[in-house]
Order: sequence, then C-alpha cells, then structure tokens
Amino acid sequence: MKNQPGIYSGGENIDKCTRHTAAIETLMEIARALASPSEIEEILQQIMFQVSRLLKPKAWSLLLRDDVSGELEFALVISEVAESLKGVRLPPGQGVAGWVAANGQSLVIPDVRSDERFSAELDKQHSFITRSIACVPVKSHDKVFGVIQLINSLDGGIFDEEDEQILTAIADFAGIAISNAKALDTIKQLVITDDLTGLYNSRYFFEQIEYEIERAKRYQSPLSLVFFDLDHFKSVNDTYGHLTGSRLLAEVGAVVSANIRKTDKAARYGGDEFVIILPHTDRSGAYSFAEKLHKQLNEKAFFSNNGDRLKVSGSFGVASYPDDALNPNELIALADEAMYLVKENGRNGVRAAAFSATCCGKGK
Repeated sequence: MKNQPGIYSGGENIDKCTRHTAAIETLMEIARALASPSEIEEILQQIMFQVSRLLKPKAWSLLLRDDVSGELEFALVISEVAESLKGVRLPPGQGVAGWVAANGQSLVIPDVRSDERFSAELDKQHSFITRSIACVPVKSHDKVFGVIQLINSLDGGIFDEEDEQILTAIADFAGIAISNAKALDTIKQLVITDDLTGLYNSRYFFEQIEYEIERAKRYQSPLSLVFFDLDHFKSVNDTYGHLTGSRLLAEVGAVVSANIRKTDKAARYGGDEFVIILPHTDRSGAYSFAEKLHKQLNEKAFFSNNGDRLKVSGSFGVASYPDDALNPNELIALADEAMYLVKENGRNGVRAAAFSATCCGKGK
C-alpha cells in the first residue's frame, strides 16, 4: 500500500505524529503545574524544563520585562554561559528579544546573519556563536511580561514554524502563570498594607515582629524597634479637618518610606502612631535612625488643604533586642513606654528604653 492519505507509512509522518503527541503531553504537564499550589518560580522552571525537553535547544532563556524601565532581564538561563548571563539586562528594543517584547510578536530566524534585528553584542561578550533563534512573547491579555528565547538546535538544524507554534502555546501558559502570580501578589499587598499611608498595617506588623525576633535569636543578631506618634495630631484634625489630617498621615508615611532600608519594616500602628522594625540594628544605631527621622519631620514643610503651614513633630521611643527585651510584647511595651516618657517631658524628642533585659531580668 502506497502513501495513501491518512495512513502513516513514511518516517517523516511518524515523527510528526510522535512530536504532536509529545507536544500535547507537554502542554498537559504545564496545565497541571498551573493548577498546583506551587510558587511562580517553580512553575516557570517547570515550563522551561518542558521547553528544553520538547524543542531541544542548545541554549534557552526566559527574560522578564521591567515594568518601569522596559528592560529585559535574564531570569532563567540554560547555556554554556548561563552564570554570566543571569541577571544581565537588555535595553528596551535591543536585539531579537527586545524586538519581540516591544512588538508582542513571535519571531523565528533560521540564520541570524541575514536579519538586521539580531544583535551580536552578547555573543561577543560571552564568546558564544548564535546561528538560529526562536523567540516568542510571554503575555496575557496583550500585556507583555517578557520573552522565551531558544538559541541553536541541538541537532544542528534550524527552528521552524512548527517550533514557533509549540513555543507560543507554551509561552501562553507562562503568561497566565505570571499574570495569576501578579494578581495574587496585588491581593496580598492589599491585605497587609495600610491604604492611607502605604506602609504595612498593624496586623502584618505583629506577624513580622514575631518573625524578626525569632530570626534575630537564630542568627544571634540585634534588632530594634522605633515607636513614634505625632505631637498634637488631634488639634490638626480639630482645626483643619480630617481631610488635612489624613493627608498629613500619608505624607508622614512617605517620609518614613524614604528613610528606611529594604530590610526594615514600617507600619501604621493605629491612628497617628507608627512603628519601624530595624533588623540587624543595635540600640545605638536605632537611636541615631530615630533622631534622623525626628529631625526630618521637624524640618519638612507640611501644609493644610487651605495652604497653611503645619508644624509637625513627633515623640519617639526606641527599644532593642536583646539589650532591652527578649520577646515581642516586651519590646513593643518598652518602646511605647519610652515614647510616652518623651510626651510627659514636653514631647518632640527621642528616648531609648530605660531598662535592659540583661540588668533587670526582663523576659525571664
């Protein structure tokens, strides 16, 4: 029987059938990964593993787009020069990956020497030779999150239209995974953030002070807490109204955010009270930080809604682990007590906790 339609008698047809079956199985594996409770990093690694297994590139990478700068960063890389590429950023529009991200369209280039969109810059920097590229956008609802790029086929061949179709289907799953992760992250941020100041809320603060003290114990490192509230805040509300009061709190939150490190955690404790967790910071360092923040509040120009300048100051209390307290409740209580001692002595100042765990048996 000769090659009749619908009958796979040739090796090429058998190979195609096998490949289509493998592609379907791969997409099902990825769908299962998306339905699992795995973290986004684990899901993306699974997706890229399936890309490598099915399409067999010599090198491949997942580049994610920075929403602010538009740059593409190598997030996952498998190649001879993987270590040197991890974290490298490409300017917007540079090379094939940049073109694909900017246009939201896939691109297959059998021979990069014949395409002006190819940039040999990375090849020169990393002593690599790119011959063929398949690159597709990772997107969801027309928002481009990045690209998946395959370089050179392991069997020495070139990437074709079928490779592009398979890669596009896989990239669509990656886009869904990233979109879902971003939506979940947004929800998480809303749950833990104070909507007025943009700082963390008190519930998240209590979770984090427990966590940070346990971590400080484990690594035998200091940790400090700064507790402050605004002086005469009630009179601001009474004189200028709650709208001005709310605006003032938001601006104070911005001042706090501008002065803390990435490792610090600042929260609105309630009303006009704020707390700041300072990991790896002893009492002296925390006191200096509180003095700096106190000075900035005094010097910053705050205005009411009708343009009147507001005089803003704060009363600050500082307490540290392990010098002053050995558990979260005592640390909060001592920082709070130090703050109220400032208030009782004229407000507008900074004070450290009066007693220490080592000299007075705190926490025993």
